[in-house]
Amino acid sequence: MPEAIRKVNVVGHQHPDTDSICAAISYAYLKNQLGGSVYEARRAGAINRETAFVLKHFGFEEPRLITTLTPQIKDANYRRSEGIDPETSLSTAWNLMRNENISTLCVTDDNGSLLGLISVKDVANANMDILDNTVIAESQTRYRNIISTLGGEMIVGDPDSFAAAGHVIVGTSPEMLEDTIQEGDVVLCTNRYETQRFAVEAGASCLVVCHSAKVSGVVRSAAEERGCAIITTPYDTYASARLITMAVPVRAKMLPVDKVERFSVNTSIDDAQRVMARTQHRFFPIIDDNGTYAGVVSSPDLLNPRKKHVILVDHNERGQSVAGREQAEIMEIIDHHRVASIETSSPVFFRNVPVGCTCTIIYDIFQENGIEIPADIAGLMMSAILSDTLCFRSPTCTPRDVFVGKKLAEICGEDYEEFADAMFDAGADLTGRTADEVFNSDFKVFSRGDVRFGVGQGSFMTEASRRVAEELVGPYLEDGAKANELPLVFYLFTDVKSQTSDMLYWGSAAEEIVHRTFDVTPQDGIAVLKGVVSRKKQVIPALMATLQRMQEEAE
Repeated sequence: MPEAIRKVNVVGHQHPDTDSICAAISYAYLKNQLGGSVYEARRAGAINRETAFVLKHFGFEEPRLITTLTPQIKDANYRRSEGIDPETSLSTAWNLMRNENISTLCVTDDNGSLLGLISVKDVANANMDILDNTVIAESQTRYRNIISTLGGEMIVGDPDSFAAAGHVIVGTSPEMLEDTIQEGDVVLCTNRYETQRFAVEAGASCLVVCHSAKVSGVVRSAAEERGCAIITTPYDTYASARLITMAVPVRAKMLPVDKVERFSVNTSIDDAQRVMARTQHRFFPIIDDNGTYAGVVSSPDLLNPRKKHVILVDHNERGQSVAGREQAEIMEIIDHHRVASIETSSPVFFRNVPVGCTCTIIYDIFQENGIEIPADIAGLMMSAILSDTLCFRSPTCTPRDVFVGKKLAEICGEDYEEFADAMFDAGADLTGRTADEVFNSDFKVFSRGDVRFGVGQGSFMTEASRRVAEELVGPYLEDGAKANELPLVFYLFTDVKSQTSDMLYWGSAAEEIVHRTFDVTPQDGIAVLKGVVSRKKQVIPALMATLQRMQEEAE
């Protein structure tokens, strides 16, 4: 049978720009209108200020971050067993383990937070420690637990009270008790009136009467007067003495939470398997997104996890995609870039159109399916087109982009020129921003043969804001390249109105590459590229052609 699809993630490239985010939201909305699975827009990195402005303007929250498409614990068939109360007796815990065929139980509080873990080994160790006759008091064991464990009945006292001090002893006769009983002891006895009364008067905190023996009114009255609880049990003295330690609450014997190896539902299967391989535990608690206990997982549960299902928008380049894509089920690709290096294990719906923006393609899919575009979604799609085409100034802009952009502006009720100026100004605001933030706000990784390189771009409405960005990012290029493990980095600082870009660069032979590609001589590490505003159409193909020629010459 085909694998059930729980949810489909719609996600753009890493270092997302406005088109990447708006396309993911818009296409997820469209797919949900068409029905079938549940589609959720996700982001593959931090959004930039331009995108944040757009989302706020049209009333959208940031999509949730997704950092990997590798299967996670939540994709495995882990056991969703309930946690047990810390006051649960060891006896009850043992029976639960046996009935559910599991060797570990998780202990949780009333809010579902993990407190610890109790295993068969812990119960066995407690049962074997027959010389510890203070465990009932030291564990502050409630009488309710003793009643349950011994299958008994309380005839004097409060089941919710607990043994606070003393030992567990067996009372055979007053003579034997005289030298052994202490204040607060729990005394196991039979039907002998003298032994029962002596134990009560000697200060016992609880009398456990075995064989369901009768307890006289005189003993009951004395017990009530002295605050001594009385419990009767059908078990004989030997069995009762063996069983009573199993009344101890699991909190006294559990492995506390700070020593428990546990996983989040978002832990990758690979990471979980590595942890499991170096420990002797069999079951591991799972914590959900709210920080509460969700179940337990064992190594066999991780063998056949469900694959994540994903739709890629605004990219089809392997180096730009979320990590783990090879372990995911790619269902669709909607893009307007060159066909690159994404591979799929089976045929997928791949729509690649030479237009200036992914949202232009998505508009056409809305029309083809007869789905009305709401004003807020139209606003997002318009913003993406204005961003990617530099308000229709970019050479990547097509007549279709212009038509669709203006149509969407009508739907959302915006003056697209005024909105574009405000959007670009928001993106160019560098107040409080670090070089790393600006560098990564629109940065993509590409490859040609054996060479990987990165190209970033910032668009600015004024020369002053462009100069400030260059002064901030220029010294960071080497750090940015190393952070992305790249030998070459190029960065465009584009003046939208003059349609001119300053290119800064870093790496071995980077200046030669720029000179050969654009036929310009850089001055002070800056190449002025007049009429160059499109990374996709004017920069990437040209750089790749130069790198190809240089590789051929080297051979």
